[in-house]
Amino acid sequence: MMWFFAILIVLAMGGIAMVAAGRGAPMAPAYDDRPDATVPRDGVVGADDLRRVRFSLALRGYRMSEVDALLSRLAREMEDRELRDAPEGDEGPTAPASPAR
Repeated sequence: MMWFFAILIVLAMGGIAMVAAGRGAPMAPAYDDRPDATVPRDGVVGADDLRRVRFSLALRGYRMSEVDALLSRLAREMEDRELRDAPEGDEGPTAPASPAR
């Protein structure tokens, strides 16, 4: 009798595993409830845009991909501004000349 219940439990677990793996009735499609970032996609990001931005929370905090994408975009924009605002012929900081002895 005990073998019968053991086989019955194994068959029930196998059925649950098949349904979970996608066999049988499919599960409903995932619903993305994350809010969109309020940063404009085109143009330059302004200070007000950064103050309004809100990242959605994930299980362990913010979604790292959203934070990384925003930070890389800001870094690119800052580099572009620095290159655009740099005077012509300026190659950046140079080492000070050593005094002659």
